[in-house]
Amino acid sequence: MNAPVIEAHALQKTFGVTRALAGVDLAIHRGESVAIMGASGSGKTTLLHVLAGIITPDSGSVTFRPSEGAAIDVAALGESARSRLRRERFGFVFQQGLLIPELTAVENVALASMINGVSRKDAIPHAAAWLAALGLAGMEDRRIGELSGGQAQRTAIARAQATGAELVFADEPTGALDSQTSSEVMDALLWSTTGQGRSLVVVTHDAEVAARCTRTIAVRDGRIIAAAVNA
Repeated sequence: MNAPVIEAHALQKTFGVTRALAGVDLAIHRGESVAIMGASGSGKTTLLHVLAGIITPDSGSVTFRPSEGAAIDVAALGESARSRLRRERFGFVFQQGLLIPELTAVENVALASMINGVSRKDAIPHAAAWLAALGLAGMEDRRIGELSGGQAQRTAIARAQATGAELVFADEPTGALDSQTSSEVMDALLWSTTGQGRSLVVVTHDAEVAARCTRTIAVRDGRIIAAAVNA
């Protein structure tokens, strides 16, 4: 198997007296999807945040290997460099989408590219193409409050892909959705990531969501206690 797109080694993270990560090793390969499961407080979201460079570990390393260029020691980067890495190389989908309600769907998606220096003239049609690919053609000019929960999440998925992110992190992306909409959102998320040769890391409480990923990692008390390849 090729080198991991992102690899963590001996991650430790403590918040006060709580040990959120207690020596985690994990490798994510290009083109695979990995679900991280565990009870509340198990450390699964902290693990995602450390992998994504949102927070830094107390010790240990996180190495990101882009398709082009040298490997990046994520944990060693300063705050501004980590922010740039997240903006340019990673995509994010959260439970509530975190979309800007004052903007239209296409403007929300285009904003990701515009922040990276792409002109509005170029970003808007690119964003519209991603919305269309995810089944939202004709909804480009709707504001977020005019979309259903599933449509809003697909808009968030389009935003995560608009910059060409090689690695997408999703934190409970279906947590607020009914089972049918959840399945549709996972269809969109998998198609737009692993379906395009990209990688996906999903934190979820939903066993059905996890089962659709390549692998499932179980976390408890800041440690990986089980790992399984899904059929």
